[in-house]
Amino acid sequence: MAYTAFISDLHLAAERPAIVEQFFRFVSGPARGADVLYVLGDLFEYWAGDDDIEDPLNGRVAQAFSELHSSGIPVWFLHGNRDFLVGEAFARSAQARLLSDAALLDLYGTPTLVMHGDTLCTDDVDYQKFRAYARNPANQARFLAQPLAARRAQLRGLRAESEAAKQGKSAEIMDVNQQAVEQALRQSDYPRLIHGHTHRPARHVHEVDGHTCERWVLGDWYANGSYLHCDADGCRAVTL
Repeated sequence: MAYTAFISDLHLAAERPAIVEQFFRFVSGPARGADVLYVLGDLFEYWAGDDDIEDPLNGRVAQAFSELHSSGIPVWFLHGNRDFLVGEAFARSAQARLLSDAALLDLYGTPTLVMHGDTLCTDDVDYQKFRAYARNPANQARFLAQPLAARRAQLRGLRAESEAAKQGKSAEIMDVNQQAVEQALRQSDYPRLIHGHTHRPARHVHEVDGHTCERWVLGDWYANGSYLHCDADGCRAVTL
């Protein structure tokens, strides 16, 4: 049966070679059986700009996606909070298409809203302030005007700061806000919802204004890879 595959939160980095190789096995294996592959953000641990495509890992990822596209499987990329600077140059190299956050799909007859998921975490006020700053086009332009080495160094510093900040936050603050989820479902006429970001893979059912809505949270790839397999009969999580 035809199916669509969804992945997110791989956080690919040279420092995690086992997961990197699992990703390439996935792209050359299970992904080849899909109709289409959706990457819902945080494919990379960080992205310093499209001129970083010369990095060996980044180049290999782009090549893997390009080969997947050439085999007849389209790749759609939605930005995460770690790789929101991925641009058209990377997309061209990877033969991938960029997808807005959020996007409403018709998935085998079921309306399905896909998001990275960070916009749903409205209780994390500090993060939302940073997100607004980082997504500002003028701020992005100033950052990208710096030399690549300086950008890489800044992003490594931000990664360390982010991990330290998480230690002082409760798990509830870093999870989605129920009202934010309901509002997203309401605005899109009560679809199925698929997202990542929280690293809490699960299936949830929400009752919103008399409508029953399914929400799937994608798993991260820190310990092991996984993807969501969706077809005409529904969705199921698959561990690699």
